[in-house]
Amino acid sequence: MTVLRLARSELKRMTGGLLPKLTILALVMVPLLYGAVYLYANWDPYDNLDRVDAALVVEDTGATSSDGTELQAGTKVADSLVEGNVFNWKSVPSAEEADQGVSSGKYAFALKIPQDFSTNLVSPGSFDSATQAMLNVTTNDANNYLLSTIVDKLTTAVHTTVAKDVGEETANRLLTGFGTIHAQMLKAADGAGQLADGVATVRDGTVTLHQGTTELSSGAGGLYAGQLKLRDGASELTGGANQLSSGLSVLKDKTATLPTDSQTLAHGAAQVATGNAQLNTKVQDVVAQLDAADQGLRTRVIESNTRLIASGVLTQEQAEKVLADFDSVAASSPVTAAKTRIQTDAAQIQQLADGSEAVSVGAAQLAASTPALKDAIAQASSGADQLHTGSATLATGQQAALDGAGQLAEGAQKLDAGAGRLEAGAGTAADGSRTLANEIAKGAGQVPNPDDSQKSSLSEVIADPVAVSNVSQAKADSYGAGLAPFFLTLALWIGIFMLIQAMRPITQRALASNAPAWKIAVGGWLPFFAVSVVQASLLTLVVNLGLGLNPAHPVLMWLFMLAAAMAFSAIIQGIVALLGSPGKLVVLILLVLQLVSSGGTFPWQTTPAPLHVVHEVLPMGYVVTGMRHLIYGADLSMIAPTVLGLLGYTVLGAAMSTLAVRKRKFWTLKTLKPEIAV
Repeated sequence: MTVLRLARSELKRMTGGLLPKLTILALVMVPLLYGAVYLYANWDPYDNLDRVDAALVVEDTGATSSDGTELQAGTKVADSLVEGNVFNWKSVPSAEEADQGVSSGKYAFALKIPQDFSTNLVSPGSFDSATQAMLNVTTNDANNYLLSTIVDKLTTAVHTTVAKDVGEETANRLLTGFGTIHAQMLKAADGAGQLADGVATVRDGTVTLHQGTTELSSGAGGLYAGQLKLRDGASELTGGANQLSSGLSVLKDKTATLPTDSQTLAHGAAQVATGNAQLNTKVQDVVAQLDAADQGLRTRVIESNTRLIASGVLTQEQAEKVLADFDSVAASSPVTAAKTRIQTDAAQIQQLADGSEAVSVGAAQLAASTPALKDAIAQASSGADQLHTGSATLATGQQAALDGAGQLAEGAQKLDAGAGRLEAGAGTAADGSRTLANEIAKGAGQVPNPDDSQKSSLSEVIADPVAVSNVSQAKADSYGAGLAPFFLTLALWIGIFMLIQAMRPITQRALASNAPAWKIAVGGWLPFFAVSVVQASLLTLVVNLGLGLNPAHPVLMWLFMLAAAMAFSAIIQGIVALLGSPGKLVVLILLVLQLVSSGGTFPWQTTPAPLHVVHEVLPMGYVVTGMRHLIYGADLSMIAPTVLGLLGYTVLGAAMSTLAVRKRKFWTLKTLKPEIAV
C-alpha cells in the first residue's frame, strides 16, 4: 500500500457523504472565520474614531501677551480638534455636564480646556509667574479600556502642537530680546569706552592732584614752621614794642627841652664856625709866609750857586749837588716839619670849620625841626603804645594761626596720602574701565542678534528642539496589516487543530496492513496537509483580495503559508497520533503558549523569561516573523532558514507519527477499549 493510496482512502472516507463534505467545508472555513473576520473587524479602527462621541468643554477666557497680542488658545485648540474630525466632538457647556456624560456612557471621554489656559500659555513671558497650561481629560475604562490609551496619544499630540506654537512665539520674543540686549550692550560698550576715557582723565587729574597735595603738604609744613618763627617773632615784637613804648616815653620826657637846647646849639655852632674860619685864615697866612720864606731861601741858594759856577768855584754838578743837599736839608728841617704840621692843622681846622658850619646849619635846622620832632616823638610814643597793644593781640592770634597751621599740615599730609591712594585707585579704575569696555564689546559680539529669518528658524528649533526622522525599513499600511502576521498564523494553527475533530491521525485499516510504519504515518498526515493547504490558500486569497492586505511578496507569502501549514499539520497530527485524545489537550496548551510567546502584538522580549524559551522552541514565533518580512517588504534573508526550520518541525511531526504507528501495531487491551476515545 503506497502513501498516496492511504491518503486518498482517508480523503474518500471523509467525503463519502453530504455531511462529511459539509464538515470538511466547515473545517476549511475555520481559519478564514477566525483570521479574516477578526482582521476585518480590526482592519483600521483608528479611521473610524470619528464615530466615537467625545465631550469638548471650552472655558478658556483668553489672554493678552506682553506685546498686546490677544491669544484665544482654547478656542484655537477646539477648532483644530473639530476640524481634525478624529472623534465626533460634542460641545458641552460645563465640565460637570461633560463628566456626568462620561460617567453615564453618553460620551466616551471628555476633554476640558480650563479658564486660565491662554493665561498660563503666555505666562513664560514673566519669569516670576510662569505656570503650565493644563488640558483636563476625563476617561472611564468602563466605556473602553484601549480608548484611554488612544486619548492619551491624542492629548499628547494636542499638547505637543500647542506647546510648539506657543514655544515658537515665546522663543521669538526671547530672540528679539537678545537683539535688544545686543544693541544695548553695544551702547553700554560705547558708554564704557567713554567712562574709560573719563577715568583716564580722572587718573591724569589725580596725578596732578597728588603732586599738588604733595606741594600743599610741604607748604603746610613750611607754613607751620614759619608760624612757629612768626609766633616767636610776635613774642619778641611784643617785648620790643614794650621796650620801644617805654623808651619813647623816656625820649619824650628827655626831648621836652630839645627845641630850646637845639636853638642854643645852633647859635654856639655858628660862633664856632666863624672862629674856625678866622683861625683857618690865619693859619693859611702863616703857611703862605713859610712857603714864601722857603722859596726865597732856595732862590738865593740858586743865585749863589750860579755866581760860584761863574767864578769857577763850583762846577755845575757841584752846584746841583749843593741844591739837592739844600732841598734835602730843607725837607727835613724843623721849619718844614712845622709847616707840614701847620698845613695838617690847617686842613683839620678847615674841616672843623666846615663841620662847624655844617653843625651850625644842622643845629639851625634841628632848632627849626625840633618842635615837629617833639610832636613826632609824642606820636611815636603813642604809636608804640598801640604797637605794644597790637603786638599782644598779634601774639594771641598768631597762636591760633599756629594751631590752624598745625591742623592744616596734618590735614595736608592726610590729603596727600589720600591723593596717593586716589591716584593708584584711579589708575586701577582706568585699567578696569578700559577692560570693562573691551569685555562689554566682546560680550556684545557674543550676544546673538538674529534677523527675522534667523529668529523664525531658531524659534522653531527652540520650541521643538528634537525632530524625529522616521525611516521605516518595513511599514504596515494599517492597524489590521500590523496584526495580520500574528492572526493569520494563529488562524492556521487553530484551523488545523480543528481538523482533529473530524479526521483520524492514523486509520485502523492502515495499521492492519503490512505497509511500513513511515508510509502509514505519512499517509495519515497527507490528508491533514491537503486540507490545511486549502485553508491557507483560501485565507491568503480572501485577506489579500477581500481586505486589501497587499503584501510586498504575495506569492512568497502564500508559499510560506503553505510551509507553515505543512509544519503545523505535521506537529498536530503527530502529537495526536502519538498521545491520542490527551494529545488534543497538548495541542491546545501549545496554542496557548504560542499565543503569549510568539510576539504577535508586543515584542516577545517583553514577556517573562520562561516564555523566551517557549518562543525559541515552538514554530509560531518564527512564522509570525517570517510573515512580517514578506508582507511589509523587509529583508528576506531569514526566510530560507525559517523554511528549513519548518521542514525540521515537519520531520519532527512525521517522526512522532511514525512512532505512534509502530506503537499501535501492537494491540493491547487499551487499543480495543481506550480510556478516552479519539
